[in-house]
This record gives sequence, structure tokens and C-alpha cells, in this order.
Amino acid sequence: MLTFSKAILCAVLLAKFAHAAPAASSSAPVSSAAAPVSSAASSAFATASSAVSSAFASASSVASDVHRSSTASAPPASATVPFASDDPNGPLWNEESKSTPEGIRGTLGSNILGPQNVPIALQNPDLLAPPTTDEGSVQNAKWPFALSHNRLQTGGWARQQNGKLDVMPIAASMAGVNMRLEAGAVRELHWHKTAEWSYVIKGSVQVSSVNSDGQNYLGTAASLIISAGDLWYFPPGVPHSLQATDDDPDGTEFLLVFDDGAFSEDSTFLLTDWLAHVPKEVLAKNFKTNVAAFDHIPSRQLYIFPSAPPPDDAQAPSDPQGQVPSPFVFHMSKVNATSLDGGSVRIVDSTTFPVAQSIAVAEVTVEPGAMRELHWHPTQDEWTYYLEGNGRVTLFAAESNARTFNYDAGDVGFVPASFGHYVENTGNSTLRFLEIFNTDRYQDISLNQWLALTPPDLVKAHLDLDDETIAHLSKTKYTVVGPA
Repeated sequence: MLTFSKAILCAVLLAKFAHAAPAASSSAPVSSAAAPVSSAASSAFATASSAVSSAFASASSVASDVHRSSTASAPPASATVPFASDDPNGPLWNEESKSTPEGIRGTLGSNILGPQNVPIALQNPDLLAPPTTDEGSVQNAKWPFALSHNRLQTGGWARQQNGKLDVMPIAASMAGVNMRLEAGAVRELHWHKTAEWSYVIKGSVQVSSVNSDGQNYLGTAASLIISAGDLWYFPPGVPHSLQATDDDPDGTEFLLVFDDGAFSEDSTFLLTDWLAHVPKEVLAKNFKTNVAAFDHIPSRQLYIFPSAPPPDDAQAPSDPQGQVPSPFVFHMSKVNATSLDGGSVRIVDSTTFPVAQSIAVAEVTVEPGAMRELHWHPTQDEWTYYLEGNGRVTLFAAESNARTFNYDAGDVGFVPASFGHYVENTGNSTLRFLEIFNTDRYQDISLNQWLALTPPDLVKAHLDLDDETIAHLSKTKYTVVGPA
């Protein structure tokens, strides 16, 4: 390479020197001294040109050998940027680690000299010592319900995550509430501007409702009581109530999700709150009775209050309009999960739960050492709730922005539409979580499947993968990928 460079330099200098010499006049005698100089320059230039040609031929031969060593049909990959690093980038510790977490990864960073909250640092290794693949900026995409203010009531409690509280501003399209009711306790009759979707975490709930056509609905112990893992959905503005049964002596706990990131559980339209703010004379006129009938209505909202558990044989009042045409309850617990390489998945959207027109869900399990494959959701934001285990997610936000987050049971995550991501099980037990979407139809795009169904030469030109790796790509979605 040095000889090649010298040859080019010499050729350029000699050519410049020859070009700078004065042109000979047709009438002037030619200097005998000029001839040797011109001859020397010509000879040197010819020699340099020969060296350059030889160097280019050698480089062409090397390129040809590289081309033949990969594939005869695909163009060789061009190393226009450095190859990606092979540096280890796994989590450096976990909640059970005995070592003190430090802001160090490899040769980067340094130890912490000041105070730190060690338990939080142990839960978030990839924030304190992020992988070197993280770059740029991505908004916070993690919120533990444990950090939410809890509203305590007689008979239960409720805590929430929403954009209105600025706890996770990235979650602009959905919000969530975690609610607990003791056996018999009631979440009072109410309605919302938004749709309400729920997943029962433990226990069972009886729901009641009436739609705008005056058709009613009531869950019964025989077939419509919701058990752990089941769902309910109420469209915007449809009034309803929730009551814990005593099927579980502890009552129930459930997750509520709303299709508006600014939703607040404190902004619910409550029956008792409304009637407390209507003159009793108006109430009497509306219900065609006397004012004394309303002597014992609450002076303020009840929200959650204790009551006797509903009987197992409870029936909806007879309704001349009939019952709602599409049930507000779906027994997801009775849907068989699809077994996958390293886990399982159950998907429920409007194709199986017709009334749920704005929220869909995938319940995913990932075994130790496995991962939810690299993928994205074309147009739907994902609000994630972690039920069991420990997980790790890197969000790719385009423009070289990527950030990694760690999740535990009880944490909320959020993935904006089209952000590339994966979910890796970093623990020793099953990771189980809900992918919840503001849509009527569940959709995702698998990176593996995309590459497998793209012309191989094009994939090779991008990634310089060998034929064996190309052949190993899957033309069907893994969804969950087991350990290699």
C-alpha cells in the first residue's frame, strides 16, 4: 500500500512539473538540456502509471476473491462504517446481587462516590450501566405502580398511571389503574368518557351495566362471573358497576386500562357524586316522588364502599328491551394458549371479543433464557403490564436513538407505535406480561420473518450474512424465541 501511495504522489508531482515547463516555440531552438528532463518525467510517469495499474489490479483481484468467498449472485458488502462491536452487553447485576452497583461497563464510566438508592439501582442495571448499544435519547418508558399514590377507601384502594400525572409522558394514548376490592366491596355505579378494559389479576368480579338502548347486563356465578385472567370491556359512556364476589375470601384485584393517556380515575362520573349536586326538588320531580325519599343519599361520592357479597344465583332485572347483544365479559382464562418455542401467547381482540372495539391484548409468557422476538407494531402503541418475573426491553426509536429498561412484576411499560423492541427474560422463572393496544385488531411485524421473506441477496448486501444464517431465517413468526 505504501508503494502504491508513493507511485501516485510521484506521478502527480512529475506531471505537474512537466506541465509547468514553458512550451517550446516553433521557431526557437529546442534546448538539449530540456530533452533529458522531459524524457525523465515521461519515464517516471510511465513507471508510476504502471505501478498504479498494478496496484489497482491487485486490489481488484482481492475484491474478486472476497466476492467469490461469499456468494456468486449477491454484491459484496461494503464496509462503509465500522462493524458492530462484540462487547458483552448483558445486565451487570440483578435484585439478588450482593455487590454494590456502579456506573461502570468495561472501560467506560466510574464508581459512585456519593449516596445512592441501592435497591432501585439493583432493579435498573441498564440505566446505571447501560449497554454500549444504547445511544441518543428515549423518554422514560417504565413506571412501577409501587410509586403511584394510592387512594385508600373503606373496602379497597386504587392507584393509577397516566400522562396527566407526568409520571410517564411517553404514554400519551393509554392510562392504567390498579384496583383492589375486598369481598363484597363495590366500585360504585359510574361511567367514563373513555372505554374501560380490564384484566382480573386475582379473585372474581360481578359486573352490571345498561346500554343506550336500555338493554341490561349482569354477570352470574354460573357463567358470567369473571375469574382470574378474564376480561371485561365497556364502551365510552356506558354506565356500569363492579363488585367483588366471595369466591376468593380475599376479594379481588384487577387491572383497568383506558384508551386515553390523560385519563384520570379521579375524573370518573359517579352516581353518588352527581346526585349530591342536584337539588332534591329536582330529584323528586325527575323520579316522580317526594323529597323525603332522598333524605339518606350520600352528601359526597362513595367511590369504593363495603357491601354484602352478591349471591351466586344473582339475575339481571327483567328488561323489556332485552339484554345487551354482545357480552361485556370475555373468559380469556378459558382460551387455550398457543405454545411457542420458549413460551406461549393468547391474543384477544375484536375478532374474538366483539364489543372490544378500541383495546386488544396479547398475554405472553417467556421462559428463562428465551425472549419475545425483535418486532414492532405498525400503528398501535403498546401499554405493557408485567405480571410475573423479570424482563429487559430495548426501545429503538430511529435516528440512532435506543434505550434499555428493566421490568419487574407490577411495573408498567410503554412502547410507541413502530418502535422496534424485544422482551428478554433475565430471571430464573417464567416472565408473564400483557401487551395491551389501543386498537380493535392485534398486529405485529417480526424482524426475523421480514428478513426471511426479503430477497436473500438484498439481505446479504445490508448485513453481510452468510448463506447458512440466511437459510436459518424463519418465514413464520416465532413470537417467542427459545434458548439457542
